[in-house]
Amino acid sequence: MRDLVYTGFMSLDGVVDSPGGGPGEEHRSGGWVFKDLEFVPEAWTLKAEELADTTALMFGRRSYESFAAVWPDSEDHADYKELPKYVVSTTLAEDALVGGWGPTTILRSTEDVAALKQTEGGAIFIHGSADLARRLADADLIDQYNLLVFPVLLGAGASAFSHSDNPKRVLSLRESESYSNGILKLIYDVKR
Repeated sequence: MRDLVYTGFMSLDGVVDSPGGGPGEEHRSGGWVFKDLEFVPEAWTLKAEELADTTALMFGRRSYESFAAVWPDSEDHADYKELPKYVVSTTLAEDALVGGWGPTTILRSTEDVAALKQTEGGAIFIHGSADLARRLADADLIDQYNLLVFPVLLGAGASAFSHSDNPKRVLSLRESESYSNGILKLIYDVKR
């Protein structure tokens, strides 16, 4: 069985919207990850650590379209280029997939995601994709959260966490670290 890991940059008030401020990111404070904080290199080591565990990437349609516009030619994301990608969408057409960015499969439902989790292979990491993260969490399909929490309150925006009336889920803290610029690394496993 494969683990499904949500990884994201998050404000202290739970917003994951538009952290990089790139194409397709329309939040009024877009780019908040790179503004107002001293750059502390060790705060970013989680991303390199994740890469060692990533065997595939998963996106919702909007995040796929945003990332696919930048990542295929980005030197910073070269290690992701050939990894298998899964896009969970009921509307994305096969001919809209970006070529030259590794094998990409469209999954049409949470049931398709559940079936994928039952296959052989390593961890699948969800980048961005707040709507998808909420749907998959509601279906109890996310196994781990890797979060970099930034000391900023954005007041509004997309959250990776659902506000639906779901049963309580308990998380187990696997790892945490704080950095001199106020960023917190929090890695949680979903207890079942």
